Amino acid sequence: MASISSKPALTTLRQLLSEVRKQSSVNKLSGNQTVKYILDQYRKYQTTDQQLCKAAEEMHFRAKTYFDYLHHSRRFKELNTEFKGKGERTIEETARMVGFKLPHDPKP
Repeated sequence: MASISSKPALTTLRQLLSEVRKQSSVNKLSGNQTVKYILDQYRKYQTTDQQLCKAAEEMHFRAKTYFDYLHHSRRFKELNTEFKGKGERTIEETARMVGFKLPHDPKP
């Protein structure tokens, strides 16, 4: 990441902020501590990334990793709530699931 204004760095920053917005309960991100930290880190390594990083793309890799983590944890929650089991089922529900019908009780 040669600078914060490089195209991959800006794309990753936008994706990261978008994911934070999707997971935040508040629509306005200006007071969010996470957003402040992300922007501070981007500003901090804007000109000094070549001096402080072991690899030239380390900070960009970290930002992409954080984005992937946030994105996939949100998707996991969505899928988990959609397909979560309903617990114990009755005998009738289980029979209906597999396509069987229970015999009716004879009337006395």
